[in-house]
Amino acid sequence: MPTGQSHQSQNGQLDSRRFRQVLGRFATGVVAITAVDPGDGQPCGLAANSFTSVSLDPPLVAFCVAYTSTSWPRVRGAKALTVNVLAESQQAVCAQLATKGGDKFAGLSWTVSPGGSPVLEGALAWLDCAVEAEHPAGDHMIVVARVLQLDTHAEGGPLVFFRGGYGGFVEPS
Repeated sequence: MPTGQSHQSQNGQLDSRRFRQVLGRFATGVVAITAVDPGDGQPCGLAANSFTSVSLDPPLVAFCVAYTSTSWPRVRGAKALTVNVLAESQQAVCAQLATKGGDKFAGLSWTVSPGGSPVLEGALAWLDCAVEAEHPAGDHMIVVARVLQLDTHAEGGPLVFFRGGYGGFVEPS
């Protein structure tokens, strides 16, 4: 039987702080969504921990982007984007891509995917995608993207987000 309080406010809504705290117990991987801004030809991107596979046939993935994101309009303007699966060693890369404004690619090493978007050096895998659909959901947009090409890139463990912090994954022996 569940224990503890339900943490509902007086208007029947869940307490957002408690909601975040409880969902923080669900570990997620972390990805970088990258593209080349068609407006200025510069790389652009954002970090996300809301990435998931959706369908094998057709191959679809999804991620969520906050409406307040200043990077998503730049990424969305590109015809293609690349999902980079971040490695445990890329916490600083994640933090850099999660900042608002500035040159998010300053000092980062990357190559160009077959679709033309940045593949970050050290990423475990990459997926070239095209946006298939966008669905408004609360304070975020759910983005569904069709996978056009993909491959593994580097070796290592994944960057994991858990209880508000970053870490790695230890494979069972």
